Amino acid sequence: MIAVIGAGPVGLTAALVLARDGVPVTLLERGPALGTTSRASTFHPATLDLLAGLGVADEFIAQGRKVHDLQWRSRTGALLTRMSFDAISGRTAHPFRLHAEQTVLTPLLLRRLTAEIRWNTAVAEVHQDGDGVELITNNGTVRADYVIAADGAHSTVRTALGLDFPGKEYPTYALRVITTTELDRLLPGLSPMTYFRDPVQSCSVLGLPDHWRVILRLPHTADPAAVAVEALLHKALPTLADRIEVREAHTYRTSRRVIDDYRVGRVLFAGDAAHLTSTAGGMNMNCGIHDAVDIATALSHVVNGDHGSALLDEAARRRRNVVTDHVIPASEARVSGVDGQAGSVDAAVRELAATASNPIEAARYLVRASMLDSAPRYPAPTLEGSVAP
Repeated sequence: MIAVIGAGPVGLTAALVLARDGVPVTLLERGPALGTTSRASTFHPATLDLLAGLGVADEFIAQGRKVHDLQWRSRTGALLTRMSFDAISGRTAHPFRLHAEQTVLTPLLLRRLTAEIRWNTAVAEVHQDGDGVELITNNGTVRADYVIAADGAHSTVRTALGLDFPGKEYPTYALRVITTTELDRLLPGLSPMTYFRDPVQSCSVLGLPDHWRVILRLPHTADPAAVAVEALLHKALPTLADRIEVREAHTYRTSRRVIDDYRVGRVLFAGDAAHLTSTAGGMNMNCGIHDAVDIATALSHVVNGDHGSALLDEAARRRRNVVTDHVIPASEARVSGVDGQAGSVDAAVRELAATASNPIEAARYLVRASMLDSAPRYPAPTLEGSVAP
């Protein structure tokens, strides 16, 4: 039996892959039910392709908002450049980004999962030997052949094993403003994923089915308690701010952290338990889902006797390399030149415009931005359209 710790999108995906491949799996979740907190909301084409293999993409897409192009605009709303996902239509079955709450996805994954789920079960201790792993929980002891730890940034499994989570906080923090004002009505033609770039104050706007998010990045020296939301909106979006009704606003800090090894004996790590990066582009959460598919598929091959355990080492190295070589550079590049001297912002915009004007370069950019260059490539049966159990 394989134990998966954590019933977020990463843990549920891992458990679903294992169950699909006929591997006995038990899911342990410290909470009483699925989480309801609004967190990540961006799903890339590569992720949608993987979710299609698990039979949940169509229903998920129906509940989200498709993003068919990326736009860059000045803070007054003038269009600077754009890239259409049509450029990668030959590389993916889903040539668009999807904006939807992760709390929309998790029930869909849970509905398809036929594995045992133990709610209100928190892991306190982890002991392993050559034959398996013993998990000491508040609800008794669980014995597993292997464990996938997908229990988040504050992973109790990682802590129980005494593992470091090296890294550092980013020098900026984010302000997320929530509004039900339809920004594309205020600015016709506005894409649900638009980057406003200006030396005065940059921001990004994301359109979801029932609200929009405005994301601003502030220097770490700024006092979060003293943030003047309305003033910042006027600074970033002077032609729109007076008509934006703020429903909610909060700040959050981000870190860059990566565990040294995704495999420690019979325990494998995935998602936030293994890595944290900039939230720009939602790449960290998407990467976590990719971790789940990659690691769980490798584990199913090992458990089913198709391969030796060296396959797990390969998957662990591969997933860590994806974060260090692809996700961190790409997510950090998204915020480079966001706020700074006019020269750096202008140079970043000119470079993007040159890329967008070259079909080959635009496709290359969108392949990276869509995570198609780093997603797992295991073949998987297509379950889309089948009846959920």
